[in-house]
Amino acid sequence: MVNRNILKIRKQLDSIDDDLLNLIKKRTKLVSLILKNKKFKNEIVDNKRISVILKNIKKKSRKKKIDVIVTEKIWKSMIRSFIDYEYRNFDKK
Repeated sequence: MVNRNILKIRKQLDSIDDDLLNLIKKRTKLVSLILKNKKFKNEIVDNKRISVILKNIKKKSRKKKIDVIVTEKIWKSMIRSFIDYEYRNFDKK
């Protein structure tokens, strides 16, 4: 049997997950708007932009005292996922 504290904390985690899903939905809409402005598939991956994003996330993570490895992995995964999303949706625009 899982103790009450763990159940309480998991409920908070579930709420944060809901918030994250709402943010991902907003981010997806913005990525879709950017995709509409791209004329060629080779515009999808912008390595300079990716580098700047990751550097900023690392800096902000340190400032907020968040584990830098965790945030870097999350952002790299998110970036890869949105690049995939753009490739899958490029021809449909």
